[in-house]
Amino acid sequence: MKQPFVIVVTGRPGSGKTTLAHALATHICCPALCRDEFKEGYVHTLGGTHASLGPDINQRLYNIFFETVDFVVSKSISVVIEAAFQHKIWEPKLSHLAEIARVALIVCTVDPLLARSRWINRGLADVSRERFHGDNAVQAAQSGIELPVGDYDPPQMDLPTLTVDTTNSYSPALSQIVSFAMQSAIGSAECSNIPQPFNYCTE
Repeated sequence: MKQPFVIVVTGRPGSGKTTLAHALATHICCPALCRDEFKEGYVHTLGGTHASLGPDINQRLYNIFFETVDFVVSKSISVVIEAAFQHKIWEPKLSHLAEIARVALIVCTVDPLLARSRWINRGLADVSRERFHGDNAVQAAQSGIELPVGDYDPPQMDLPTLTVDTTNSYSPALSQIVSFAMQSAIGSAECSNIPQPFNYCTE
């Protein structure tokens, strides 16, 4: 049996990874599982807010997210997954996934100050995000406080990896990102048999 593939899209908050994950999933016709969207669904179900659900909510979501990814992959479903986890968080989970699936990494990069600005502006423009995410940088900005920019340590593993600059659109272009994903997941020989244009969804 052929292994499913898992395309991991990651980067610091505000790097554009969720938008890219959905665009990529649309072009290659597979589901996108995004950690923050899991959290939003979880908060909807339990009611309350990020703050009221306790200090371990992110750990709970981490477990739920990867339990879901493991289940989907165990059923031979290929998937795009997206989260802002750092290397130490990704590494044990991706090492496991690499044993049962073909895994490739797409790391979104952007100037840290620009990423934070995007992150804060998104939160200020959509006040409903506060209920679900409790973003510290957004809360500080609402009080006129500027927090230091945090470090981001991307996953560094022996897996096919593509770095994408998201400063202005995508560099490399989306078509090249799609090609990387498909060649990493399917293999260049099989991928060459897929008809162009680069949208691999035929439905």
